[in-house]
Amino acid sequence: MDKIEQHNEETNTLRIPTTRFGTIELDSSRVISFPDGILGFPQLKRYVLMDYKDTQIKWLQAVDDPDIAFIVTDPAVMMPGFSIVLDPMTKNFLELENPEDLLVLVIIRVENGKVIANFLGPLIFNATLMRGVQVVVDKDISGTATKSRFS
Repeated sequence: MDKIEQHNEETNTLRIPTTRFGTIELDSSRVISFPDGILGFPQLKRYVLMDYKDTQIKWLQAVDDPDIAFIVTDPAVMMPGFSIVLDPMTKNFLELENPEDLLVLVIIRVENGKVIANFLGPLIFNATLMRGVQVVVDKDISGTATKSRFS
């Protein structure tokens, strides 16, 4: 897929056309790399995280497809006490050295008036390196999360 964003070298900003938000302009350092893509979208490797109003909900907008954006939130918002243990392969993949760099989000959707969160496929980020992966969690949600390649 051809790149659709416009990059301004002088200001290091990107202009990204989107179907939901119009054209957004942001610093290119805010782009999160998903080398393996996200389940169902292995071809889309770059996303930006955007706040939604004054809430704990965010949008994860694909940089290279104006139609693709996910509603995401901190899993603890919907399930207090939610925790996962990352396997060593995932920690290595994300180059996680400092626990403060870890950011976990879940994709949510509204279905028949109910908010549903995907706790079994959380998005895990190294917020410093702006690198992410979607992991698969065993059915026991407090279990170990392992990195799976989707592409």
